Amino acid sequence: MSEPTDLTVPDELAGFIAGLPKAELHVHHVGSASPRIVAELAARHPDARVPADEKELAEFFVFRDFAHFIEIYLSVVDLIRDAEDVRLLTFEIAREMAEQNIRYAELTVTPFSSTRRGIPDVAFMEAIEDARKAAGSELGVTLRWCFDIPGEAGLEAAEETARQACELRPDGLVSFGLGGPEIGVPRPQFKPYFDRAVAEGLHSVPHAGETTGPGTIWDALTHLRAERIGHGTSAPQDPRLLEHLAERRIPLEVCPTSNIATRAVENLAEHPVREMVAAGALVTINSDDPPMFGTDLNTEYGLAARLLDLDEAGLAGLAKNAVEASFLEAPAKAALAAEIDAYLTAYLARRSEALRRS
Repeated sequence: MSEPTDLTVPDELAGFIAGLPKAELHVHHVGSASPRIVAELAARHPDARVPADEKELAEFFVFRDFAHFIEIYLSVVDLIRDAEDVRLLTFEIAREMAEQNIRYAELTVTPFSSTRRGIPDVAFMEAIEDARKAAGSELGVTLRWCFDIPGEAGLEAAEETARQACELRPDGLVSFGLGGPEIGVPRPQFKPYFDRAVAEGLHSVPHAGETTGPGTIWDALTHLRAERIGHGTSAPQDPRLLEHLAERRIPLEVCPTSNIATRAVENLAEHPVREMVAAGALVTINSDDPPMFGTDLNTEYGLAARLLDLDEAGLAGLAKNAVEASFLEAPAKAALAAEIDAYLTAYLARRSEALRRS
């Protein structure tokens, strides 16, 4: 299949996506810093090598490959230097989510990257919790946390992240993850830390199979007891694995634009999301590090509509996949799923009435 030359969706469908209540399950804390916030932080910390000009940031966020992306990402992490930075960033992320009608998000937070730079861990937890509560009361956005190990930092980071998650556990924490590079960072070495987190009641949600083969996904399932797979891009390379994921309803957190930006996938025409859906896998659509990749969740839903040939009902079904795959409490899941259904019903009724009158 050749790559689509026009990736836009019709205005009517784009409007439907914009108003659709949504949940997002794979989106990174620092990676969600908007150009405005990054520029503000860069101006406050002029010794950092991040441009303070929003136009220059657009060029800064062009990645040669995954390794270069990690390098740039960590330079932005270095801008988060005190609890005030943490609180500001977190609340502003929620504000931008509210503008997209994102009702619920599980934000992947890497506390080790900030606390190793001098932010006291208790102050870090207080800052994200204060922002979470304000996001709920002021913006109507429910936030939950996934604390993830930065894989490139090794077992020291794993030990500290597990300690922070299990001993300092903030109220919003629901899961434990593993991010960063996959090449040269085998999953099995992190088993003791995931065992500890799972024993404390946290869910396991490691990245796997993004830039490596399906063996990494098997390792995440076998050794890390993964309940969802971050990315899972290589899963279709192993039909038995894809069948396993589909049969057990183990969700895949798919991030189309991210996969192209980091060169995990050559182009959108070759993105494996079609094969995942065709196999019956539980696919969710996410934005990963949206400002860094020049995207947002609404844009990703538009791409999914093009790649999967979805209409409004199909997009509502995709939104409900994220609700199903989330770690929301059952009553809240039911309420958000019902809100999506009600939105679809009202939208189709309005369109039907408009057609009747035309």
